[in-house]
Amino acid sequence: MNSSGRNRQFRTVAGTSALLLAAMFGTAACAGDQSPEGAAEVASTSALPSNPAGGEPVKIGFVSTEGGAAVSLPEMREGAEAAVEYLNNNGGGLAGRPVDLVVCKQQEEPTSATACANQFVEQKVAAVLSPGTSQGPAIVPIVIGAGIPYVTLNGVAPIELTSPEVASLSAGLPGTLTAAATAAKQEGMAKFTMFASDGGGIAAMIDQMGKPIFQGFGVELEVVPMPLGVPDPTPVVTAGLTSNPDGVSFIGDAATCTSVLKAVQTTAPTVKKVLIPTCLDENVVKAIGIDNVEGNIGITATDALSERPDTVLYRSILAEYAPDLSPTGYGSTGYQTVMALAAATTGISGEVDAASIQQALRTAANVEMPAGGGITFTCNGTAFSMMPSICSSQMLIGEINDQGIPENLTVTG
Repeated sequence: MNSSGRNRQFRTVAGTSALLLAAMFGTAACAGDQSPEGAAEVASTSALPSNPAGGEPVKIGFVSTEGGAAVSLPEMREGAEAAVEYLNNNGGGLAGRPVDLVVCKQQEEPTSATACANQFVEQKVAAVLSPGTSQGPAIVPIVIGAGIPYVTLNGVAPIELTSPEVASLSAGLPGTLTAAATAAKQEGMAKFTMFASDGGGIAAMIDQMGKPIFQGFGVELEVVPMPLGVPDPTPVVTAGLTSNPDGVSFIGDAATCTSVLKAVQTTAPTVKKVLIPTCLDENVVKAIGIDNVEGNIGITATDALSERPDTVLYRSILAEYAPDLSPTGYGSTGYQTVMALAAATTGISGEVDAASIQQALRTAANVEMPAGGGITFTCNGTAFSMMPSICSSQMLIGEINDQGIPENLTVTG
């Protein structure tokens, strides 16, 4: 592929990721983060160890999306702060040193995002963390231009997907498509229809990337573009189901997912669904009814309910330091970003600074994602060659329970 073609593909992938990230922000802003309920409430916790960190604190920047007119997610920051409290008081710190979390709140627009990037440089932080933001183009050039590594859980902009100074920990769109294809194969599906919010060639990109992935699993994929803002998607959904697929999915925002799933339920009520986290938001589940969700397959990157030691630790840390956060809420993204950095930097000896953290990120291999259900990441550019900043190809799939949460998770990718 020539450079202009590659750049067009990166722009399209970034648009797809931005759409998904915006969907996540929107649903979280509406749904909020409530106290644990149901399965999350009865899941076990354990006593925390006593291993306080010592020495000079390491300044770590944290991009917090708060205070915007459309988007405000303080629970991401609260999850990160809980992780820092654990590292400093119980978990031995970051490479043995306590963490001084330098939080900067930005409103998902360039002015506040740029101010945060400059603040991190002025504060001489050793790394900048972000659970995910659409403002990477404003933040990343300033941060990496100052020699500071940038770690995000969810990369969006091309610079977050291709720069050697960036570690994008999660599998993103390639991982989501691989997880859906894995679920389709496990369920014995021969044909699969994926509805995708269309805009800027997003559906075409999903078609280009997804068809070979599904083909590798022996499943025929049809991608059906869903026009943005369509008041009633029933005609598009009905046309997309004329091939009688064995399974369906949707990639896009929560509101459109609600209308698409309602149309699917009317047109093909027995077809199996594979649902991304956006479509499992509590508002979506309430709108379409738990009976239309339970027993289907869900895709996630967080294991909040199992008895795996790292998941029990996750719930225990929230219980101690952020008791109002739900383990199944968006606080997990801040938690995972902080704890993943700590896990990747355990081998540092000597000075803990931007250079040693960057080297640790580049050389750490098969690091387990905290509360990740067995997902691992390796930030050497091999997870997805076209987007070398992506550190993992793995996601989790599981059957959706009676609260709309995937459980009994398995790793894909």
